Amino acid sequence: MLKTMFTNKKVITKAVDHISFDIQEGEIVGYIGANGAGKSTTIKMMSGILTPTSGRVLIDGMEPYSSKNRDEILKEIGVVFGQRTQLWWDLPVIETFNLYKEIYDIPDKEYKERLAYFTALLDMEKFLSSPVRTLSLGQRMRADLAASLIHNPKVLFLDEPTIGLDVLVKEKITKAIKEINRKCNTTIILTTHDMGDINNLCSRVIIIDEGKLLYDGDLSRIKTKFGDIRHIHVLLNQELDAKKMQEAFPGKDLRFKKDGAKYDEVSYDARQIELSAMLDYLSANYEIKDMQILETSLSSIFRRIYEKKEA
Repeated sequence: MLKTMFTNKKVITKAVDHISFDIQEGEIVGYIGANGAGKSTTIKMMSGILTPTSGRVLIDGMEPYSSKNRDEILKEIGVVFGQRTQLWWDLPVIETFNLYKEIYDIPDKEYKERLAYFTALLDMEKFLSSPVRTLSLGQRMRADLAASLIHNPKVLFLDEPTIGLDVLVKEKITKAIKEINRKCNTTIILTTHDMGDINNLCSRVIIIDEGKLLYDGDLSRIKTKFGDIRHIHVLLNQELDAKKMQEAFPGKDLRFKKDGAKYDEVSYDARQIELSAMLDYLSANYEIKDMQILETSLSSIFRRIYEKKEA
């Protein structure tokens, strides 16, 4: 009786909110953001799995979720979801490829050439005849990538393709993606939390958060946009006085922490402070016994973006 007196409050959240961008043929674009930012939802709309409640998605001038040209456009799309397989679980890998040959109506000669190419490129010969359920994660991901490309699509969507993989398998998949893009001019949209993948594959990144676009541009200019943070790891003859150093650079964004038992770390924005000024201050006030200067990593930049957002 008491239960009927209360109702659940419903909150509607926009998974993707007024995001707009164009991707040119042959580009490899990193599409990144924190968990829940809307990356996978966007990929599902672009690949025709979901229909947007408003706005449009066009792939080669066609809506992938439209019943009018769905069959035509889906032949031009390949998708790899890192945590879901498109392979038939109890069948040998080769049987999935043979099935896709029939689904996509691939001519015999083209199919044999593509199968031979991907078998060599992704080192799949040893497990082509093995049931999918017996494969390691790395083997399955290589087979999934080949399955998504066997029909030679114009556009490839990769949603966390290297998640959980060891370094050697990541290298194989990254090398294969580069080769496919070079040889076939395949347009690739990559979502990942692995900044190594972004560095190795993408010249352009699109960053979203809470369904909104934060950045769309060259990877090389991202530091200019969000801060070129440098980290000075320094061993001094005495403890670093953080308050005094902050007073020497009023209004500048300095961060301090202990790096191990003896080293101090000072982080600063290279757009605000010249390195020479930092070194002049440290050498004038301390005896420097050891020092290392590091540029910020992409991971640090993205972490800083989201920290500011939460703050």
